[in-house]
Amino acid sequence: MFQFFRNFFKTKLGLAIALAFLGLIALAFASADVSSTGTFGGIAGGDRVAVVGDEKISTADLVRGANNGIDRIREEQPTITMQSFLRQGGLESALDALINRAALKGYADRLGLRAGDNLVNSEIRMIPAFRGPDGNFSEDTYRQALSLQRLTDAQVREDLGIGLLSQQLLIPAGFGATVPDKLAYRYAQLFKERRKGSIALLPAATFAPSGEPDAKALRAYYDENRDFFVRPERRTLRYATFDAAALGDRAEPTDAEIAARYERDAEQYAAAETRDFTQLIVPTEAAAKSIRDRVAGGASFEQVAREAGLRAAPVVDVVREGLASQASPAVAAAYFSADRGAMTTPARSPLGWHVARIDAVDATPARSLAQVRGEIADTIRQEKRVRGLADLASEIEEQLGNGATLAEVSEDLGLELETVGPALADGRLFDNPQAQLPEVLQPALTTAFQMQEEEPEIAAIESGQTYLVYEVADITQAAAAPFAEIEDVVAARWRATEGMKAAQAAADRVMKRIADGQSIAQALSAEERRVPPAQSIDMTREDLARQRERRIPPPIALLFSMAEGTTKKLEAGGNAGFFVVKVDDIAMDDIAEDDPLIAQARRQMGPLLGDEYAEQLGVAMREELGVSRNAAAIEAVRKQLAGS
Repeated sequence: MFQFFRNFFKTKLGLAIALAFLGLIALAFASADVSSTGTFGGIAGGDRVAVVGDEKISTADLVRGANNGIDRIREEQPTITMQSFLRQGGLESALDALINRAALKGYADRLGLRAGDNLVNSEIRMIPAFRGPDGNFSEDTYRQALSLQRLTDAQVREDLGIGLLSQQLLIPAGFGATVPDKLAYRYAQLFKERRKGSIALLPAATFAPSGEPDAKALRAYYDENRDFFVRPERRTLRYATFDAAALGDRAEPTDAEIAARYERDAEQYAAAETRDFTQLIVPTEAAAKSIRDRVAGGASFEQVAREAGLRAAPVVDVVREGLASQASPAVAAAYFSADRGAMTTPARSPLGWHVARIDAVDATPARSLAQVRGEIADTIRQEKRVRGLADLASEIEEQLGNGATLAEVSEDLGLELETVGPALADGRLFDNPQAQLPEVLQPALTTAFQMQEEEPEIAAIESGQTYLVYEVADITQAAAAPFAEIEDVVAARWRATEGMKAAQAAADRVMKRIADGQSIAQALSAEERRVPPAQSIDMTREDLARQRERRIPPPIALLFSMAEGTTKKLEAGGNAGFFVVKVDDIAMDDIAEDDPLIAQARRQMGPLLGDEYAEQLGVAMREELGVSRNAAAIEAVRKQLAGS
């Protein structure tokens, strides 16, 4: 239940007494806002976006940080554009991370802390992604992984070193933090809090303009908000597939190959005999003969063995050669010369004297070449298909490397070349988002969005039974859609934007009427346009905790963060409008001093307090070292990334 409070109170809507939660991250910590601390010294514009103490952060560092950030987001949202990333604050987050890293490194240097090469090497060796097939660190795997991520060894070592420094500085700062009893009591008591109030929605659609927009105003809106109309990058792919059919007669076994395989595996097709038997091993020949004679006279083999203090052991599926090697040739001769159900003549091995009853004889006659020809042909055919496909794939790869085009390779092999697209990075077709690329192309999609035009690649699919050869036929870069093509979309967004402005103004009017003494119902009814009535809320935090598996609506979260008798507005997501939230009453029940909730609060708030200590240490580092930002250089990077 306290998980809900932790998530809730860390928002900007949380109570003043709530603690901010911030996880310790190895490579970037304490992403608190650091404003410019003054002039940039001798740096004006230039290639430096920030200076932390003596550490300078270049525009190239920021560009790389932003690109790495969007690459991580694309793992979950393949179609996100750089413009959208920038609009969501991605550049600021990347710069904050770089500043935090520089501050941590600078402060560690000042204190004489370091992460030596041996310690970094140890960290690298412990990363599972760098282990080879034998489970140990592999230099080749390490280099390949870095190449795929477009990283250098120096960058990885620097990142790991800063992560190790953060462990030395930040973990001790928050380790063992304890929560005062009064704070734990107050935190636990919040669970019993009840709030009454009202929530009203002023829909943007209600206030949106209904007439046709002015053409000039609409075009101006488009020009000012081009980033909202950026279409993601899309690519047209050309491809062909081939399987064993492309080998023609090369996969068919010849008579000579079949005969050679029959000769090679002659033992497999020769006559064979296996036997099941029950045996005893005794120390002397006399004892073995006595047991044999008694069984031959009609006694039970198992009974005779028990009387001798022994146990007859059954053995199944034994071949003569195997028995000869495990026991002795004499034992094998005796066992394989006796008839089914008969007792064998005693024979000696290094273990003693053997005597056995033959329980079953399974004799397989020899098979001629004619009898196994089909079986051998199928085996050879499958082997030649796998080997032939691999060889053909290697030949094609060599041809492509020597400059052959996909069309030329397809013509040589008689393959049908297909074209599909334009497609988005998540596999959807741009012209029909409900449709997907053919399944055969899905495994190659990520690679296809890293390739250049007309640079074909080959890939194995379906466990090497089928191969795909493909190329990017056309690339359409992410860019704002032409106004003429999306005029209706622009008009709809313009209406939504104007509706949001009007809804915000209406929310301000409603809040003023409430401040003047009107009820929320009266304030809403005074609007010229009819709006939905306010919804009454009467809930406890316990009620919210029961909904922790579901997302708490933002206006409810706001209601539980406000002071009694206050009114606030809140923007609804998706251009839906504005909420007006009013808190009428807050009641707090007491809890017993030994209530288990208090102890639970103390345990769960301890780590939060430790995180707060670590965050404040990060703030102190930046303040002591001094942080300066170059607004002009930052804006230049933003424009460069946005392509403007």
